[in-house]
Order: sequence, then C-alpha cells, then structure tokens
Amino acid sequence: MDPSMGQERRTPVTPSSSSRYNRRRSSGSRDERYRSDVHTEAVQAALAKHKERKMAVPMPSKRRSLVVQTSMDAYTPPDTSSGSEGEGQGNGGGTSSSREGSISMEHWISRAVHSSTTTTSSTASSSSSTRSGGSGAAAGRLADVLAQHVHISAQQHLQNHSAPPDVTGYTNNTANTTADGIQVERAPPGGGGSAAQRQTPKYGNAELMETGDGVPVSSRVSAKIQQLVNTLKRPKRPPLREFFVDDFEELLEVQQPDPNLPKAEGAQMAAMRGEQLGVVTNWPPSLEAALQRWGTISPKAPCLTTMDTNGKPLYVLTYGKLWSRSVKVAYNMLHKLGTKQEPLVRPGDRVALVFPNNDPSAFMTAFYGCLLAEVVPVPIEVPLTRKDAGSQQIGFLLGSCGVTVALTSDACHKGLPKTPTGEIPQFKGWPKVLWFVPESKHLSKPPRDWFPQIKDANQDTAYIEYKTCKDGGVLGVTVTRTAMLTHCQALTQSCSYTEAETIVNVLDFKKDVGLWHAVLTSVMNMMHVISIPYALMKVNPLSWIQKVCQFKAKVAYVKSRDMHWALVAHRDQRDVNLSSLRMLVVADGSNPWSISSCDAFLNVFQTKGLRPEVVCPCASSPEALTVAIRRPLEEGATPPSRGVLSMPGLSHGVIRVDSEEKLSVLTLQDVGSVMPGALMCVVKVEGVPQLCKTDEIGEMCVCTVATGTSYYGLAGMTKNTFEVFPVSNNGTPISEFPFTRTGLLGFIGPAGLIFVAGKMDGLMVVGGRRHNADDIVATALAVEPMKFVYRGRIAVFSITVLHDERIVVVAEQRPDSTEEDSFQWMSRVLQAIDSIHQVGVYCLALVSSNTLPKTPLGGIHLSEAKQLFLEGALHPCNVLMCPHTCVTNLPKPRQKQPEIGPASVMVGNLVSGKRIAQASGRDLGQIEDNDQARKFLFLSEVLQWRAQTTPDHILYTLLNSRGAIASSLTCVQLHKRAEKIAAVLSERGHLQDGDHVALVYPPGIDLIAAFYGCLYAGCVPITVRPPHPQNIATTLPTVKMIVEVSRSVCVMTTQLICKLLRSKEALAAVDIRTWPPVIDTDDLPKKKPPLLYKPSNPDTLAYLDFSVSTTGMLAGVKMSHTATSAFCRSIKLQCELYPSREVAICLDPYCGLGFVLWCLCSVYSGHQSILIPPSELEVNPALWLSAVSQYKVRDTFCSYSVMELCTKGLGLQTDSLKSRGVDLSRVRTCVVVAEERPRIALTQSFSKLFKDLGLHPRAVSTSFGCRVNLAICLQGTSGPDPTTVFVDMRALRHDRVRLVERGSPHSLPLMESGKILPGVRIIIANPETKGPMGESHLGEIWVHSGHNASGYFTVYGDEVLQSDHFSSRLSFGDTQTVWARTGYLGFLRRTELTDASGERHDALYVVGALEEAMELRGMRYHPIDIETSVIRTHKSITECAVFTWTNLLVVVVELDGSEHEALDLVPLVTNVVLEEHYLIVGVVVVVDIGVIPINSRGEKQRMHLRDGFLADQLDPIYVAYNM
Repeated sequence: MDPSMGQERRTPVTPSSSSRYNRRRSSGSRDERYRSDVHTEAVQAALAKHKERKMAVPMPSKRRSLVVQTSMDAYTPPDTSSGSEGEGQGNGGGTSSSREGSISMEHWISRAVHSSTTTTSSTASSSSSTRSGGSGAAAGRLADVLAQHVHISAQQHLQNHSAPPDVTGYTNNTANTTADGIQVERAPPGGGGSAAQRQTPKYGNAELMETGDGVPVSSRVSAKIQQLVNTLKRPKRPPLREFFVDDFEELLEVQQPDPNLPKAEGAQMAAMRGEQLGVVTNWPPSLEAALQRWGTISPKAPCLTTMDTNGKPLYVLTYGKLWSRSVKVAYNMLHKLGTKQEPLVRPGDRVALVFPNNDPSAFMTAFYGCLLAEVVPVPIEVPLTRKDAGSQQIGFLLGSCGVTVALTSDACHKGLPKTPTGEIPQFKGWPKVLWFVPESKHLSKPPRDWFPQIKDANQDTAYIEYKTCKDGGVLGVTVTRTAMLTHCQALTQSCSYTEAETIVNVLDFKKDVGLWHAVLTSVMNMMHVISIPYALMKVNPLSWIQKVCQFKAKVAYVKSRDMHWALVAHRDQRDVNLSSLRMLVVADGSNPWSISSCDAFLNVFQTKGLRPEVVCPCASSPEALTVAIRRPLEEGATPPSRGVLSMPGLSHGVIRVDSEEKLSVLTLQDVGSVMPGALMCVVKVEGVPQLCKTDEIGEMCVCTVATGTSYYGLAGMTKNTFEVFPVSNNGTPISEFPFTRTGLLGFIGPAGLIFVAGKMDGLMVVGGRRHNADDIVATALAVEPMKFVYRGRIAVFSITVLHDERIVVVAEQRPDSTEEDSFQWMSRVLQAIDSIHQVGVYCLALVSSNTLPKTPLGGIHLSEAKQLFLEGALHPCNVLMCPHTCVTNLPKPRQKQPEIGPASVMVGNLVSGKRIAQASGRDLGQIEDNDQARKFLFLSEVLQWRAQTTPDHILYTLLNSRGAIASSLTCVQLHKRAEKIAAVLSERGHLQDGDHVALVYPPGIDLIAAFYGCLYAGCVPITVRPPHPQNIATTLPTVKMIVEVSRSVCVMTTQLICKLLRSKEALAAVDIRTWPPVIDTDDLPKKKPPLLYKPSNPDTLAYLDFSVSTTGMLAGVKMSHTATSAFCRSIKLQCELYPSREVAICLDPYCGLGFVLWCLCSVYSGHQSILIPPSELEVNPALWLSAVSQYKVRDTFCSYSVMELCTKGLGLQTDSLKSRGVDLSRVRTCVVVAEERPRIALTQSFSKLFKDLGLHPRAVSTSFGCRVNLAICLQGTSGPDPTTVFVDMRALRHDRVRLVERGSPHSLPLMESGKILPGVRIIIANPETKGPMGESHLGEIWVHSGHNASGYFTVYGDEVLQSDHFSSRLSFGDTQTVWARTGYLGFLRRTELTDASGERHDALYVVGALEEAMELRGMRYHPIDIETSVIRTHKSITECAVFTWTNLLVVVVELDGSEHEALDLVPLVTNVVLEEHYLIVGVVVVVDIGVIPINSRGEKQRMHLRDGFLADQLDPIYVAYNM
C-alpha cells in the first residue's frame, strides 16, 4: 500500500454500480454510532487514493460446500479447451459477467483458478462470481481491487510462472526473471510429448514423478501464487530496526527512537480541580435515610415505572412500596435464611443479585433490602446457559467474594436451567449458592418491633460492581457507603437534579451510569424513573423518545447506540416533541466515536424541539465512577469546541491539532469538566505515574471521596489502581491523598474541559506505536458502500506473535453477502486502516452473523472472542492474513559467508584438537565365524547348497490376515520352484543371459521363488509393486514407468495381476499394447531347466533396486553379486542370524533393506523368516504383534507406517491384547527400516504404549539406508542402546550443531539411527567444498562399504551424477578412498558408551535429506520440523506437509473435522510457523484426510504434493493466500 506504485487502468464504473452506491448513501441507515461524517469522508478519500494503486489480492479458493450461496451454480468456467491457455486468459472473454473485455486478466485468473477443464471434481470450486443482482457491478469492483500494477501482458505472465521471482529481496522488478535452476517439465518417457499426453496429468502421474522439481507450466494455481508474489514484491515501508539478530543467542536489539518522531513539547499539565461540592442542608445523611424519608413522607410518589415489550407501563413502584418491601427483604434475609443459631447471611456478607434487564423494580427492592440489612450486594448478569461467555469468570468473582446466597426474581428463577430433579445446576466456575426469591408473596412480615438500623454513611462497603478486564478476568470494585453517597451528591449538583423530576433510563440499571443515576441518585432526590428494557428497544428503537414525550421527562440516559437506532427508525414518527428535555446524558460520550451519533441525532431532532445544549456526554469507569460530565448550558451560551487531532500524533501519544489533509484525524468532543469535589490529573501510561505535558496523552487519574476503593480481595492490583501518587517532573508527589486510575486515556483541554481519546483496555502497542481498538473499529465501519457487515459486531484485539502485538479484526457478515463482496470489503478495510492508522492488520476474519460471543446486553465479549480465535474455535467464513505486510521484525536473513577452504577447516580442527568426523562398523576381515555361506560367491549357489544339506529346513512362512500360515517354503521347495521358473523363462521367454525381468507380485512367497528363478536363469530381476486394483489410474503408470526405465524384456506375475494389467481400467491409464510379454507363473510345468546358469564374474549385476524418492524422483540402483553377498553377511553378523533363529518381517518387499530382509537374508543365513504383508494390518492391526508373540520372535523389522498403524489402531486395545496372551518381552530388537531422520515421537509413543505387553523400550530402534547404500546403520543385538541428543533448532538452520539441555526452548530431539554395519565406513563431508568436517559438525554423510550400490540404472546415462554420487573423493586429507554420497545431512558424535570391541562408540545422527531441505531467508529448513510445529497447533490437524514455490512457503494440512473448521487453521498455522521458525507462510492449503501422498516407507511425497497442488488436483477445502 505504497504511493510509489504505478498507475493502472481503472475499469469504468457501470451505471448499475454507481446508482447502487448513491442509493446506499442516501438510505440514512449508516451507523452513526461509530462514524462521524468527517471520518467517513476521510476513509473514502483514503480509499480513493488507492484507486491508482490497487492491491492484487488473490482471492482464497473455497470448496463448493463451504460457500453457502446458491447463485454459485450459475457460474460456468470459460472454455479454454479450444485454444491454448494463453489465448483463453489474454482476452478475458467468456467470463459470465465481463463487459466488453474491460476486465483485467488478473481478475480472470482469480475467477478461473480451480476450474480446470480436465478434472471435473474441482470445476468451479472457487468460482467467485455470481449471476445474482448487480453482479456486473461486483465484477467491476473486484476488477478494481485486482487490477494491480503488473505491467506484463497475459502471454508474458504465463511464461513467468515457470520463472519464480525472488520475493526475499524487496526488489521492484516485475519483468520476466530468468528461470533459475527450475526445470520445465520434460516430455514423459516414451511419450514424445503429444498433445493428448499433455492434458493435465492425474495426481501422482508418472511424468510428474519423473520431474520432481518440474513446475507444470499451464497451472492455474500458479497464476494465483504469481499474483501473490507480485503483490508481495511491492516495496514495503522501511522495516523497523530488526528486533534481534538470530545468531546463537537472540540478541534483542534495543529499538533506537527515530529522531523525526513527534515528541511532546508543552509545559507540565497542572492538576485540575472541580468546583466545591456544596452541602445542601436537606441532603440525607445516607441513602437508606433518604429512602426512609420519602417512603414515609410521600409514600404515593412514583419511584419507578417499568415497561413491557409493547411499551405499555407494566408496573409503577411507589416510594412507600419500595420502602416497605426493602424492609421485608432485609428482615427475611437476616432472619429466615439458615437457622436462628446459624444464620446464612450476616451483616457485611456478600450476596449475588441476579436479575434480568426487564425487572428493575425487583432489583431495586433487593438492592435497598441489602443496604438496609447491611449486606453487600454484588449485582451480576443472569447466566443463560451453563457455558455462557464470561460466566465462569463471574463465578470466580463470586467465589472470591465468598457469596453463598443469590437473590433473583420469580420469573428469572423459573427460567434458569434445571437438572431433571428440578434443581438449578452449579454453573461453570461458580461456588455453590442458595437461590432466594425476595418477592413479597414468598416473604414473611417482619414483627412490629423490628426495624432496620438506619446509620449515617460510613466506610463500610455498600456494594461491589463487577468489571470485565481486557483478558476476560472479572474483578469486583468495592464502593463504600460514603463514596456512594458523595457520588450521588456530586451527580445531583452537576446535573442540578430537583425533587420529583421525571427521568427516562435506557441503560443497564445494574452497573455504571444506569445504576448511579436511575437507582441511587434518583432515590436520594425522590425522582421518578421510567425504565426502558433492552428487549423493548430491540422491538421499538423509538420507545425511549416516545416515553420522553409522553412523560415530559426532563432527563434521559442513553448510549450512542440508542441514538443511532432512533435515527434509523424515526421516519415513522410524526408527533415527537423533545422540548421537555434539559439533559440528554450520553453514557458512552467518552468513546471517540460517540460524537457522530450526537451530531446526527441533533441534526434530525433539532426540528422536534431538541436544543443543542441538552446533549451531555459523560465519561465514567468502574473504578472512578463518574469521571466527568458536561453540564447543561444556559440558553445562548457558546457550544463547546471540538478537538481535531492527528491520528499519527496520537499513536505516538502526542496531541497535534491536525493541519494536514484531514485524512487521518480523530475528532473529539469534550465530556465537560471535572466532578464537584474532585481533583484530576493526567499521568504517563507506562512506568512512574508522572504528570504529562500539556500536549501529551496519558491516563486520567482522579482524587475524590466518590470513587471505588479496591478490587475485592486483590491487594496488589488495588495498590496499583486505587492508591496512585502522581509525581511532577522533579519527582515530588502532587498531593498527599491517593488518586484512582480511571482507565481512560485523554487530556485536559482549554478552559478545563476534559477530552477522552480512548481506553487503556483498548490500547494496542504495535511496533512501539499505540492504537486504539475503537478507532480501528470506526475505520472499518466507515468503509462504504458495503452494507454487509453488522454494525455493532466488530471485534478488534491484538495477539502477541513474535515479540510484538498484531492486530486482529473480526466482523460478523450478513448472510446475503457474496464471497466476492466480502473479499472486496476485506481488502478495502485493509487499505483504509493502513492509510489512516499507518498500521497493518495481521488478520481480518469474517464470521457468520450472531456467532461472536455476546455480553448479556448484546455487545461483543472481546476476551472470549480472542480466546476462541487463539484456540481455533471461531469458525470464520472468510479469513485474510497479512503477515507479509505486518511482520517487520523478522531476524535478518543469513548472509552466506565465503566458504573457508577445506584445508583450513582441517587445520583448524587439528589445532583445536577436534577429531575429524569419521567412524566405521566392525572390520569384516577380522571377524572369525563359522559362516559356511562365505565360501560361495553367489546367492544362487548358497540356495543350492542349502537345498542339498538341509532340504527340509523351513526358510519362509507367510501369514494371512487372521494370523494363520498361508504358505511356507523349505530350502528344497524353494530350489525346485526356482528351477521350474528358470525353465519357463528360457522356454517361453527365450531370454538371454543378463536380460532384465520385472517381477510384479504381491508381497509373498511367489516373489521369492521368482527372484531365485531369475538368478538360476541368469536374468536380472527387478521387483515392482503391483498396481492397486482400487486405484489403477494413479498406481499403474508407476509400474509401467519402472518396466520401461529398467528396460525389462518380460514381466512375470500372477494370473490375477495379469488380468488387471489388460483390464479396461488399465487401458484408460496407460497404453497396454506396449507391455513386454507377460508370463504368469501360477501353473508351472514339471520340467527342469537343462542347466543352471552360473555367472562368471561376481561383479556383474545381481538385481536392480528401483524406488521413488521422497522428492518424487524415480531412481534405480545396480546391485552386483559381490555387494549382495557382502550385504547379507553384514546383516547376519549385526543381527546374529543363524538357522535356529526366527525373524518376523512386516515390510514391503520391493526396494531397499525391506527387499533384502524379505528375499535374501534367510537364504544366506538360513534363519526362518515369518513374512507379514503390511497390507494385511489394515484388516487386522494386531496381526504383527500377535505373530511376534506367538512365534516367540526375538528380532523383528517393520516400517514407520506399520508402527503408526499399531499406535493409532491398537492404542485402546492393549488390555484386550494382554488378556489374549500377547507377550512382547522376548523381543530384543524391533527395528524400523527407514531412509529418513528417526521419528522419535512415534518410536517413543510406540514403546510407551506396548510397555504393558512386556516390550522393552531399549528394543525399539531405527535403521538408516539410502539409494547409494541400502543399509548403513542397523541397531543389531550386541551394541550399546541408541542414544538421543537435543540440538538447537536455530543453530541447525545455520548448518551448525549446538547441543542443548532437554526441554530448553527451540530444542529438537535427535535419535541415533542404529549402529554402523560391519564393513561400513562413514565420514562427514562438506557438501559444497567436499572437505572433511570435524566431529559434531553438520555435513553430508559419505559412505564406503562392500555393499554400496555400483551406480544408477537410468535411461539417460547421466554420467556426471553417477560419478558424483557413487565415486566421490575428498578434496583434502584422505583423497584416495572412493566414497558414495548419501545426500543426507547428519553428524557424528563420540559417546561415553563402549561398543563390543571395547572402543568408545561413535553415534551417527541423521538430520534430513539435502534435496528436501528448503533454503529460506538464507537458512536451511527441514520440512519435518515445520510440520511438527504445525501438527501441534490444533487437534483437527492430522497430517501436514510443507514445500516452497517461488520462495513462498506453502503449508498443506489435512483436516480431521468438519469443513467449517478449515479457516480456523489458517491463523494458527501462520502464528506457529512465525513464532517457532521465523518464517512467513505464503499459502495455507486445507485438504481432506489422505490427500498428502505417502510412500510404502511411510514418507511424505512432498514434491508430488507440490505438483498436484500447482496442477490443481488436490480439490482443497480452502486455500488461503497470505498477504
């Protein structure tokens, strides 16, 4: 929102929109409560300034079901299928409401996002246009908002998606940036890139897998993100001095004050004394005495007239009745509750008064009854439900006051919620109270000789008034009898009350101005009060004016709202005459926005006899009672002046009469002068209560008898508020008497008039500047011409995020407003607040009508609303977050230092005595064991040897979902089946030595037999996961791609899968004519092959291992016979595997260590493998653990997905498992096979959960492997337990390891990934310079071992990658050894433990994959850390994945809950990532459960997700673009 933006073409306003605008302006129903015309004009002017420089705010995308309007159905997306995407977007034709193509294409994009032509599911899911009335105008307005300063033609704009601009440097170049290392999608393998195949691919398609980092060019979502990027690239206003440099310690920078800021320059403001409080001779010595006097002298005089909801007088309470009833109440309370010996209520006790707003007479009787009984009344609101907003806090107040009795009216007692037995339940947080109905018919008459004792006013507490604080806590302000009486006298004097005057009260009579005037002062002066209940005002807003006429009332008490309502309704009224009024007391006259209501009301009603001098604003607070009130002027005196103050000045606490263009000004009216008998001064808001200067805003303090004296039961807070001693510049107190803080901000103006500029409670300090919540509400309401948020229903509060307060605005929107309207209104509110207050709004949310928590009189319960917002329970229907605009105190981006050369690093390490980080497993050559299999070079020979020596030894047992044995294989059975398969291959397949064969089998025994059959025939097997029958469209292309990339000449499979590969569904997904020959192995011939193949060279290929990495890249690696045998030997030694052992394996057998354990190890070591296909656990989650227990297994292997399934699925069943005899106490190793950082939270919760079944926590560990070496670490049996360290997450971002204590802030637990396997050497190297790193330094893990893979197997012979990954050498130090680079960051640390050989043990900690890590703000972030923070923020987030696009951080969360919770997550996600990671989230995407793709190892496929998001295939519930 900066003036330096280029001008843009403005779409012409169509006649329909302008006339609509005028009609709205003239309707007269603007909210005068909050908005002076001056202010409205200011806001309009500010928005007009923005005309030239529009915000291009990308509209959030919503799923259809979240958008309630029916008119949505009318929108049809423009047809782009005919021409290229570029043409479709360029001319904007075809949009349902475009006029002559004048809508800018930005607008189009915001329309067309999500209406993809190929996926029907999401068509029009975010369509934001409607065909309802005036949609042309709406579109025009939207175009205004969106037509931004992007000087790029449509064609260029499209190419720009693949070239993300850098948002991190605030440059202003929107020209095309060159594609920086971003690959544009290649043609799919074997596809030639024909037009048919370029249709937007389905989610998870092969071609997307292949270009993990490719960005689909024709993506619509990317257009939106582009728009967001362009918006963010506008120059921001200069950021504040950074708060902290985020190095190791957070060094908080002291903010240097800007020398140009306005400072107060006036002299010291003097304290202001009110007039003398005159003592009138017939003033009563106490209020009870007054009541007694009027009750006996003039019992027939009317005291109070109540109205029903039709405005008819319901009841007149006379002074005689009030007196006699109060006496009765006093007597019954003291003598009839409890027993004679143990009365429930004694003088001085506190009782609650619970009366509804339509029953003032019962309240008055009870209140005076309490005064007469010398009991302290605590008036509170009626609790409507058990969970009322704020009723819990009121309960705490009652509890702390020791309330045991609650007085209430008959009707109210009947209306309270009841339990089935008819008792009133205990409300949440309330003490146990006895409900007592003090109505005459229930009370016994006091005896003749009993009279209440009427004393003179003294220092005893008269009553306690409750006050709700900013944080929602409720305090009780105690008012003594003297204070109460003095206050009544001061009011009588300032308002010149006389006996028997008639007054009309619209206010709440239980507290504040309503109580003081209409219950207390009225009785002192024997006045007649006409009480108008809130319910009547709702039905007839003019009722109070009608009563003023009818009763010729002299005084009326109202709030600005009541004046506003009367204005809206006054047209129906003919014979209004307000000439009888001498005072119209405006109770909230101190609110800066009351001035407009007063002006507008005067304008309209001056013709009806209302005199200008009658309007009397007053200022009050619960602590200081009435602070000031404007006296009624004599006729013809000059009306009071106004203060027109500059808003920026106010934000610095300085009073500057505004001379500038009247844009950001606050117009204030005075609230009269200081009360009689009081002394007032203004003190600084923070720190010592020092007097302010004359041109400085501060908190007003008063010194008088007539204030509250304490917060009940809170001595410390009382001291700070009620016992303040203001000091002058030289530090001397200005008075020996204490002052009371009023909680009002303002100043004493000329002629001793008091001006209030806001409340302490509404104060928000953002970036060192003070803003008032009320001011911001007013600006939001002045944004015309939208009549679409409810006027009084806007909540503004601040939340603390990242060391500063952030402003949140929540408004209730009308049900008939469209998405587009609301979004446009939101963007205009942001502009207006930015222009007028020069402050950014962090979050703007719209909720549906009547959903913000209410106070009993219909206001907004602010603290409750804030609480709901922070808990994610507000359920907004629209959210706009602007963290990019607001958060200016991020730590400085890290500047990369020039790399120190590897030699200097090494020398530095030597000098400082640090070890070079290297470690190795046991040396294979040194180990003497009777390993018979060692003498064979090939696994096929080992199998033949076992078939001869131990033919009937069972190698494999496969279990079904019931835990029964589905099939098993002995050595000789496996040998025989392998021979038959070899025969089939040579006969039916006519295969040559070295041909590649794809094995597409479900997990089981067929797969193993087929594998050895290939070895016997001299072919190279490739195991491939079969397509999922329910999801052929996404799984089959992967199968096809592996078959093609591996150059398989034939496919072996079962009959069932054979049919699947040729089915109709398969035809829809891939071209089935191009499959190589498919051989099914279900019915094998009885023949033996003529000759078993014996390979000549052990370095030839044994098998290929294909796997899709987490970044979506498909990579096959070559495993030679030597590596395979070495691998099996290493695992045999580490896990001590012998023929007598049994091992349970619950893993997918298609790649990596899972395949080796499933197919190879048993043949090599001779142990029995119990095979449990992970898919069977979906049917029976207890299958794996039951099998481990049943077969008394000591070693078991599983994947993270299996562990998660058990943790989630069996969490509540541990007892039933125990009763079924499941016992895990024999397990010594339970290893999770993984290629990632150990998921410590999951392994720990698994261990805790199954501890009851005997599982030893030290048994659970993880392994680590990667593409270049399928297993580097594996816990094994003999080594020390896995260790855990805590590192500082902030240091980790700077590629440093800093160990911290457990539980310290920003700490991250890392678990060792198991022990290094025998024959494996590891070194930590710098990934850039390839120099060796010191111990406990973060670097890339390099590995040297006999079972390293020998290279990638790909179609494109990418030699560079090959040599870099598989045969790297250090650039310094030991430059001879050839290492393989794992692509993972980690560090080595020597521990205090000793390993089997007696050496100190080196632990390897894996931090994360280099290719997954995100570079943001110059720092390296691992997605899992951000995801962990996000998952913790709300109970409904089940899974989360993050990725970056054009330097924007995109967070995808899966929502487990109703769709209406989706928008709650946006602020929470943004907050937590800011707080914990110092990053601003660019896009928040809320999706259904199961949308985030996860591979068989349980790893998230973030790049697939990214491609799916950009190609618009996620069907998200909600997408929020943060500004």
